[in-house]
Amino acid sequence: MIKTIGPVMLDIEGHELTEEDKKLLRNPLTGGVILFSRNFSSAEQLKMLVASVKNLSQPELLVAVDHEGGRVQRFKEPFTRIPALNVLGKKYDSDPQTALGHARIFGWLTAIELLAFNIDFSFTPVLDIDYGVSEVIGDRAFHHSPEVITKIAASYIDGLHEAGMASTGKHFPGHGGVSADSHTDIPLDERELDELLQKDILPFAKLIPGHLDAIMPAHVIYTKVKKEPAGFSTYWLKDILRDKLGFKGVIFSDDLDMKGASSISDDYSERASVALAAGCDMVLVCNNRDAAKQVLSRLDYKITHESARHLLKMRAREYYDWDTLIQTDAWKQAVKTVAEYN
Repeated sequence: MIKTIGPVMLDIEGHELTEEDKKLLRNPLTGGVILFSRNFSSAEQLKMLVASVKNLSQPELLVAVDHEGGRVQRFKEPFTRIPALNVLGKKYDSDPQTALGHARIFGWLTAIELLAFNIDFSFTPVLDIDYGVSEVIGDRAFHHSPEVITKIAASYIDGLHEAGMASTGKHFPGHGGVSADSHTDIPLDERELDELLQKDILPFAKLIPGHLDAIMPAHVIYTKVKKEPAGFSTYWLKDILRDKLGFKGVIFSDDLDMKGASSISDDYSERASVALAAGCDMVLVCNNRDAAKQVLSRLDYKITHESARHLLKMRAREYYDWDTLIQTDAWKQAVKTVAEYN
């Protein structure tokens, strides 16, 4: 079945595709799949699952995962256990050069292990600032300094790119300044635009040239800027991100089932429509099968040539064979380096 890539990314139920999964993934609006811990039981099972997803249509669906490390690492053994990435910020405080070298290794190892299972990309890195107020961000952030975050993230992304994986910076323009968790609440950030530009937005602005392939906006309302969450705001996505900062890559929405998206509408197809109109190239609908069906049945949207071209660039540049990979000196040394932090 030939189709252009669709603007919706969905999840699936378990370790293998059900008939309902297949029907939803073959929908012309579907362009990608995001995997979760419930989709993983073993290396062989994961390999077969990804192959079955990619065999469904042409062009192949994008396959993604949240695999940052720490408490956000979906796949366990045989994958290397990656610690929460704030360990690199702590290392930077005592030994900057070593931290930057290790950041590249962290990025390379994370990417190459996923690529060995034909997974196109991870939604990483987190570019939020650790102000010490956000539990949902917390140790996922590299550091409390935007300048240090920028340096570490640049090296980490260099590692992703070296392996052949695209990067996704999140959560624009910054989720670290609010205590509320956008999964379960509607966070309100009351800071002025100038402060956000000088602090939270700085890593995004500095990394857009040459490093960031994609960006995921936050389901946060910046009350002194606009009344809608950033991921549904033409001002944030087009005026600031596209025009002011010059970003030309992919914009992914965060999950439309999160509480932070509920201020837009109770109708999930309306949430998707608003996010796409605001400037998102692809919207995520996860952990709510009824919402996914609603979006696919009601969304009236034809993806633009530009968005489709952006999205196809998120496909991995190459894949690897796991058994061959784990025999290499590069992989063994990377695992040893990361293990020092565990």
